Amino acid sequence: MTSLYDLLVSPWPWYVSGPIIGLMVPLLILIGNRSFGISQNLEHLCAMAKPAVVRIKLFNYDWRASRWSIVFAVGVMLGGLLAGVIFANPEPIKLSQATLDMLAQRNIAPPSEFNPPEIFSLNFQNSLLLLTSGLLIGFGTRYAAGCTSGHAITGISTLQIQSVYAVIGIFAGGLLAANYITPILGI
Repeated sequence: MTSLYDLLVSPWPWYVSGPIIGLMVPLLILIGNRSFGISQNLEHLCAMAKPAVVRIKLFNYDWRASRWSIVFAVGVMLGGLLAGVIFANPEPIKLSQATLDMLAQRNIAPPSEFNPPEIFSLNFQNSLLLLTSGLLIGFGTRYAAGCTSGHAITGISTLQIQSVYAVIGIFAGGLLAANYITPILGI
C-alpha cells in the first residue's frame, strides 16, 4: 500500500498533472478571466506601489481586479516550498547517460545534488550571465505580452494566434540557447 507521503514525493504522471493544469482554462473562463500566467504579477505589484513609488501610466489601473492572480502566485511559491523542502525526494538524483557524458565533457563531476557548485557558483561570469538572462527574459515577457505558461496554457487553448507565435518563439529561442549559445559560453 502506497502512503500519502510516497505519493507526494514521487513524480506524478502526465495523465494526472496534465489534466489538472488543463482544468485551469475552463475555471478561468467560469470566473470571467481569459488570461493566466505568472508574469502579470510583477506588473500588479508595481501597480500596488504606485501611490508611493511609481507614477508610470502602465501601472495606472485597479490591481484589485487581479487579486486572484497574486493569490495564485503566492500559492505557486508555497507549492514550490512544499515540493522542494517538505516533500523533497530523499533519493539521489538520476541522470541520463547523455547528461553524464555532457557533464564529463565539461569537466564536471556527476552531481550529488540538483545544484552542483561547479555550475551554480556565483562568480562574476555566472552573475553577469544571470543578470543579462533575467533582463532579456523580462523584456521578452513584456514584449510578448505574457510568459510561457500564459501563452501555452490559456493563449493557445483560447485560440489566440499571437500565443502560437509566442510559444514557437519561446521554444525556438530555448533550443537555440541550449544547443548553440551555452556551449560557446562554456556553460
